[in-house]
Amino acid sequence: MCFVLMGSVCFAQDDAVIPKTHQKGDFFIYWGWNNSAYSKSDIHFSGNNYDFTIEDAIAHDRQTPFNTYDYFHPLRITIPQFNARIGYFVNDRYSISIGSDHMKYVVDSNQVVNVSGYIENTDTQYDGIYNNEPIVLATDLILFEHTDGLNYINIECRRVDELKTLNKVSFSITEGLGVGVLIPKTNATLLNNARYDDFHISGYGLGAVVGLQINFWQHFFIQSEVKGGFINMPDIRTTKNPADKASQHFFFAQANIVFGVRFNLQ
Repeated sequence: MCFVLMGSVCFAQDDAVIPKTHQKGDFFIYWGWNNSAYSKSDIHFSGNNYDFTIEDAIAHDRQTPFNTYDYFHPLRITIPQFNARIGYFVNDRYSISIGSDHMKYVVDSNQVVNVSGYIENTDTQYDGIYNNEPIVLATDLILFEHTDGLNYINIECRRVDELKTLNKVSFSITEGLGVGVLIPKTNATLLNNARYDDFHISGYGLGAVVGLQINFWQHFFIQSEVKGGFINMPDIRTTKNPADKASQHFFFAQANIVFGVRFNLQ
């Protein structure tokens, strides 16, 4: 964020005439990777024999260690946390795009959380009634991850402003707003239930983004982005039984680096 803002200030102080790039009718595609962070979240679990909430659960992302096989092999590039987007410039400044933000969300095991609600007839040590009581979030109680992943499929409207051109290289700033759906592949093990891991439309998200773009020969670009927003998932599947569900909402933040190409089909 500091890099983006400092770049904007520096270029704004340049008195030289800033040339404008004609982008109307251009398409663009980009691919890159993200680091993500999440606010604490209350997670509500409900089923035929339990209904309880864990409060202020802490979660983090899960980065794939960098290696050329996972990050660049055509059949494995979706394993790391990635951002992909395709868009169209409706005029020289504004674009409409659709993209996938593939994040990973892992609730920290063995953290201490407060629990309220009840668990019964599960033949586990956790049967009982809870009233805001501290408990260790052990893996035999709950293993809860959106690791394949926390998939935010979204539509964005973005504005691009060119800041400076140096020969065949230009610098631009971009900002935008977006809305989309969450289709996580939730890896969950809950009480005595079998592990569940499947895609499911679980809710919606809202986001905002700002980025600094470096363009080469008007067709290629590298872009650094800071993105954040809100995710609400009221319908998360946790077991093979459709009656077993979870719900949560939280804020997210991303730091992204993406590589793209811009072209015109006319």
